[in-house]
Amino acid sequence: MKQNFLLLLGGASLLLSSTVWAQQKGTAALKQTAIADIQSQYDFYKKTELQIWNYAEVGYKEYKSTALLQQTLKDNGFSVDTGVAGIPTAFVATYGSGKPVIGILAEYDALPGLAQEAVPEKQPKSGMSAGHGCGHHLFGVASIAAGIELKKLIADGKLKGTVKVYGCPAEEGGSGKVYMVRAGLFKDVDAVLHWHPGDNNGVMTGSTMANISAKFRFHGLSAHAAGAPEKGRSALDGVEAMDNMVNMMREHIPSSTRIHYVITNGGKAPNVVPDFAEVYYYVRNVDRDIVRSVFDRVVNAARGAALGTDTKVEYEITGGVYDLLPNKTLIAAMYKNLQQVGGVNYTPAEIEFGKKIQTSFTYKVPAISEAATIDTLQSGGQGDISGSTDVADVSWNVPTVGLSAATWVPGTPAHSWQAVASGGTDIGAKGMMVAAKTMALTGIDLLSDPALIQKATQEYQKVRGADFQYKALLGDRKPALNYRDGSE
Repeated sequence: MKQNFLLLLGGASLLLSSTVWAQQKGTAALKQTAIADIQSQYDFYKKTELQIWNYAEVGYKEYKSTALLQQTLKDNGFSVDTGVAGIPTAFVATYGSGKPVIGILAEYDALPGLAQEAVPEKQPKSGMSAGHGCGHHLFGVASIAAGIELKKLIADGKLKGTVKVYGCPAEEGGSGKVYMVRAGLFKDVDAVLHWHPGDNNGVMTGSTMANISAKFRFHGLSAHAAGAPEKGRSALDGVEAMDNMVNMMREHIPSSTRIHYVITNGGKAPNVVPDFAEVYYYVRNVDRDIVRSVFDRVVNAARGAALGTDTKVEYEITGGVYDLLPNKTLIAAMYKNLQQVGGVNYTPAEIEFGKKIQTSFTYKVPAISEAATIDTLQSGGQGDISGSTDVADVSWNVPTVGLSAATWVPGTPAHSWQAVASGGTDIGAKGMMVAAKTMALTGIDLLSDPALIQKATQEYQKVRGADFQYKALLGDRKPALNYRDGSE
């Protein structure tokens, strides 16, 4: 009897092993199909991202960009819900039914002041003021490409579940995803995939900086600056006094904190005492409690400046995002897929372009060949990023994972004319395809392996904590749809 039981147990074990092997073999075949199919659409996706690169629409003004992405998804069988979360340029595109539900984030906003031709020297693009210095034209198209590929596999009966592509406007300071989270658009999602253009290929393993952004508006009295200065009260004096106090404050805040500002309105003529002036501030730190505390001190500086200059001040919080919550389970899965996809290989002409771009930098740059490599998988906080993203708010509500793909010449910083230039060439398009393939392959894993989602969810719940309650850093304000007014 015991011998028969052992034989039965051994047979069951062998059957289980055979089933797992067959499942892995089937998944591997699906991944090869996905890689080949996405690559076959290279020309189409390149044409699409270049259209958005040329549109170069800033946050909450991305009407043509969002329309193009939405139409592409509709043409591929997705149902599209547009104008979600009170944002005209936001959307959610859905295909499939039932669990699991996989979300893919797409961005498409440009940055003011970065219009640039796709050439390796600084050459502003005529008739334009904004440019894709963070590569969001590539971001959006790679994301819809991954979503479309997963849709095809669901439609063919090779995968089961639902894929949702989220059209996310105004990442650059507008906190678009925060409003989408707040509206409950991610409440039924099991895992979220995203990526970001960069000068390297790697999976994001660390966190990002939480931030609060706000516009401080000073009101004074206008007067002739020479004939009757005593009758005026300069709003610009209020701004400058505030800036001076904040700059002195830098010595007495945690050293990892970042504070940036630009004067967006300082008056119109030197001989007129400005009755209105505005300064735009960001406060960042990896600890959102520190962000809140330092921001409160910036507000006090504004109030003190108004008191000292006999002006009045008001402020509007225009954005606020959390620090990113990494998920090691999803990181490991995505990294294997990135290794399978590989990096970006340059043609001789692209190498020449890249080397010329690199001559514009004043620091030591990596070898051009690094675009073809995959970064090692870092652990802990070694992958922390000094920037901020509203993806972070998503990550505190759904297990989330992302990657960087080499869409820019190695050594290129984001928010630069060099990034805009690279993003308008095949260098950018090739990196975009790395991201699209990697997200599609990770989506295949998630749709075919319930244990992967379960493990990622358990980790997410443990790290987030049982008592966690999400509260947006920007409060309950409506989307700041006009925060880019005047900067197009």
